[in-house]
Amino acid sequence: MVFKDFAFKIGYCFYGIVIGKFYKQLHPDQFGMKRAIADRSILDKFCTDFCSVVDRHAKYIIVSGFLAIASGRTRGTEDIDIIVEKLNKQKFIGMHNDLVKRGFICMQSDNPEEIYDNYLSQKASVRYTYKNEPIPEMELKLAKDELDLYQIKTRVKIPLTGLEVWFSSINMNVAFKEEYLKSDKDMEDARHLRIVYAEQISEDKIKSIKQMIKKLRL
Repeated sequence: MVFKDFAFKIGYCFYGIVIGKFYKQLHPDQFGMKRAIADRSILDKFCTDFCSVVDRHAKYIIVSGFLAIASGRTRGTEDIDIIVEKLNKQKFIGMHNDLVKRGFICMQSDNPEEIYDNYLSQKASVRYTYKNEPIPEMELKLAKDELDLYQIKTRVKIPLTGLEVWFSSINMNVAFKEEYLKSDKDMEDARHLRIVYAEQISEDKIKSIKQMIKKLRL
């Protein structure tokens, strides 16, 4: 009887450790754990690997915070945002299968038809990671309106980043962060971009983009 009680206690403790570790993975901030990655080499490789696959199937742009990070802003992130031109289901399935062959998985589902029908076609985003590596994540969505199509049409490669990937323009990123996102982090990103790319900043273009944002997103 004593042995059974002891075995039960050991088993219960082991169960608690496993559940505790699982909970920490789901709620890292509650345990002082930071998900954000500050190592540029990890983020750069992840972004380049992912975009090299997508580029075979569709036009795309990297948007939001990663441009600021790739341009020298010192801060971490756990995800990178990508907007892909509108794709039909079959083209998306081809792209998804290619990503899987290169070692990526979708966090929402392994079934590309389900990903397309339940998420992307409903204008929701999905997240991809390397297999067995929870971060970094690539948050992917399809272009949903004129603003996204304009961003893709005016996409650029930015030599200062050292990356062979397509970004939305500097002015577009600044406008979005100042007019639409507006968090302290985003405003600092915009300020950084304004300083680093001062010669490329066009207040007229930023104003025009902000008007588009008000019309289509606000």
